[in-house]
Formats: sequence, structure tokens, C-alpha cells
Amino acid sequence: MTDPALTADRNRDTGTWSLIHAERAALADDLADLTDEQWETPSLCAGLTVREVLAHLTAGASLNTVRWLAGVIRCRFDFDRQVAVRLAEQLGATPGETLERFRRVVPSTTKPLLPTIALLGETIVHGEDIRRPLGIRRDHPIDVVTRTAEYYRGSDLVVVAKGRIDGLELVADDGPFTAGSGPLVSGSTTALIMAMTGRAAYCDDLEGDGVEILRSRCGTA
Repeated sequence: MTDPALTADRNRDTGTWSLIHAERAALADDLADLTDEQWETPSLCAGLTVREVLAHLTAGASLNTVRWLAGVIRCRFDFDRQVAVRLAEQLGATPGETLERFRRVVPSTTKPLLPTIALLGETIVHGEDIRRPLGIRRDHPIDVVTRTAEYYRGSDLVVVAKGRIDGLELVADDGPFTAGSGPLVSGSTTALIMAMTGRAAYCDDLEGDGVEILRSRCGTA
């Protein structure tokens, strides 16, 4: 007899993967006409260009748990080195090759030992790390960013988010997302996601008595 809870989990995962694939496809389309100079634009990830962040996303969509663990062991549990090594593997010789490698993993359901929702969050956040410095705007579906914000409000798994917003009240002005209590931080759901994951640039898009508190907690992404 099939466990209804397991069936619900599988259906939820299937739905989340479809959202990830849509976000990847939208990002690939947004980057299709970049010049070589634009590819070298610094991203919101300190020390990485937009091209390197895209290669990082490709790496994340190419690593299953076994390969991820093998890489961590090979890098002597230096996680930053592991990230750098995998990024270099996916960068390619030219920006065109970087983008083509990313396009190939758009439909991938490969992932390291993380919840599927964490991959959705990474896709949205790193997508915005790339888009904002380039002046590209994406109006993410409100249900997608709301679901992502709900995940981050309760997790410090990959990036500190739950701890960063402790003691603050977050209220989206474009959707149903709310979290916490304390000094108010209000703005778009996407801006709230980016600020709670440490992107200080997005605090400029927020309002409320808690904005400067949140800005002070934003460090290197």
C-alpha cells in the first residue's frame, strides 16, 4: 500500500522541479545576447563575474550526491575550494560555451544532498545575482517567489537566512508572504528573498524601520 505522505512528497518534488526548469530557461533566455564585456560584469557574489555565477549554477545541476561527496573529500573538506573546482569545470573556453553548458542542464533533475526547494532558491537567488548588475529585470511568478521566501524564512541550511531576519517583521507588498515580528521590512517578495540571503544591494528596494538592521546583517553573499 502506498504511503500518502510519500506520494505527496514526490508530487511536491515534481512540481518544484518544473519551477526550477522554468527559472533556468528564463535565465538562459535573458543572457542570450550578452556581449563579451557584459559577461565579465561583477555579479552580486563577491569576487565572481556573472559568467562565473552561471557556471556555478551549471555545476550545481551536474552533481549528484556521490560526485559531490567525492569532490568534498578530494578537496579535504574545503567547501570553498570544492565550489571553485566545480565552477572551473563548467566555465568553458568562451562565454558562448558557458551559456551552452547551462542550457544543457536546464531540464536536469540531478542535485547534491539538498532539498529540492533549496535548488529552486539557489536558481532564483543566483539568477538575480546575475541580472541586477546587468540591469535585467525578471518578474518572477508570485507563487514561486512566495514559496521560496517561505523556505528561506525557516532555513540556514545553505545560506544564513533564518538567523539574518531574526527579530524583524518581513511583509511583501506584492504577495502574501509575511514572517516574524519586530521592526518592519517591506518590499517585493524578490527583494526580501535577496536581502534575507545577504544581498545588501536589495535593501535599497525595501522600506521600514528594520531595513538598516537587515542591511547591517548582510555580508558577503
